[in-house]
Order: sequence, then C-alpha cells, then structure tokens
Amino acid sequence: MKADKTDITVTILGSGTCVPSLERSSSSVLADSGESKILIDCGPGTMRRLLENGTQIYEISHLLLSHFHPDHTGELVPFLFANKYPDGKRRKIPLSIIGGKGMAGFYAGLKNVYGSWIDLEPNRLNILELSPEKSGISLDDATLESVHVEHNEESLAFRITGSGGCSFVYSGDTDCCDGLVEIARGADLLICESALPDELKVKGHLTPSAAGNIASKANVKKLILTHFYPECDKVDIERQCRKTYKGPLILGKDLMKVCL
Repeated sequence: MKADKTDITVTILGSGTCVPSLERSSSSVLADSGESKILIDCGPGTMRRLLENGTQIYEISHLLLSHFHPDHTGELVPFLFANKYPDGKRRKIPLSIIGGKGMAGFYAGLKNVYGSWIDLEPNRLNILELSPEKSGISLDDATLESVHVEHNEESLAFRITGSGGCSFVYSGDTDCCDGLVEIARGADLLICESALPDELKVKGHLTPSAAGNIASKANVKKLILTHFYPECDKVDIERQCRKTYKGPLILGKDLMKVCL
C-alpha cells in the first residue's frame, strides 16, 4: 500500500515566552509545505532551533510575524544580519516578511537603527503588511489566511493550508475572540497559546481551559498548547484543558514535529 504523502510538516521551534529557559525558546514555529519553508514568529533562540532541526536560515521563504512583541520578533534583526554572511549571496530565494498593521513602519524603524546591515541583496527581501480584516494570499504551494485577534493592534492569527488540503492554525498571542474560532474552524491542527494557568488569567492571553474551549468551538482535529510561562510547570495543564476539550491534545515542546 502506498504511504500517504505528508502535506505539511509543522515543527514547534519555541514553546516558551520572554522568560529565559534552557528547555523552551521564545515563540517560533516552522511549517514545511514542500516548496516553501515558512517561519512563524522569530523569538530569541529561533536560529539555534532551526539548526537543531536541520534547517538553514537561507531556506526560509516566508517569515510571518503574529505581532511585534520582542518574544516573537527578538531574533528578526540577527536573522536578517546572518543572511548577509559572508557576502549576502548564500540566499538564493527571496524572503517575504509578512505581518499585520504597521509592518512596513516596524521594519523601517529597525532599518533606521541598523541601516544596510538588515537589508538583503536586491530583489531578495519583500515586506508585506496585511489588513486586520480576514484575508488570504498564496505562499507558493500553500495558502495563507489571517485574521485580527485580541492582543495588540497588529496581532494576527494565521491559517496555512497545503496543496493537499491539510491546514493548521497558529493563534499568536490572543485573548478569547470570535476571529480565532472562525479561522480555526475545522482545521487539522490548532497551535494555541496557553500562557498561564486558569487561576492566573490575564488580559490578552489564554489559559488551558480557554484554549480548549476555542478548539472545541472550532471543531479542530488536534490541539497543541504552547507559549508557556514557568507558572504552567507548577500545575496540571492537561487537566485544566480537558475541562473544555476532549479531542487529541499535545503539550508543546521545542523541536516537536507534527505531520499533516
């Protein structure tokens, strides 16, 4: 019998937060759709995790930023700077950096500080700013949908669908919101932030039971919780999530892979 072909391979590069950890790098996910290697968020530790995953920075075709907080963008400048080594010619494909409202201004501000050190060879860098309204664009052999979520003005959740029809959703940082439920509806996988335990809920972030409730409402096929602050290590995160979600559940770890 012929084995099913993998549509998208998803790797959790960073399952942590801004808090330094030997086990959890800051937020980042890699999606390999075959023709494209799509990096979602680029928090501190991302490039090391890419190397541990066997992926070179020059292979990344698209870099999506869910929002501009440092634990999601802190390695953007080093990433661009490293792409210039030794002469800027090792990157053979263009890099598209995609984000929400203010993306162009965010990059312009960084360039005002770092100048040509974060600019790539001609025709090698594209900056794309997405509307807060639900929108969709093509990423070579995959499609990208995005929608605004409740965290920052520029915050977006992303849905990536491969050529075979499999899809996953990345929540980014968010509070409970209808937009996340709608974009995640029927997805094969939801990678959802679960920053703090239920009893420590803060505005702009989800807890295990809140993430589970979103997954249940969206009827996703599998849920991965991620973006754990150290407080999550002191409680039974899975048990809290099970109050609202009964489907397949995974607690995210760095370098964990899921094939869709």
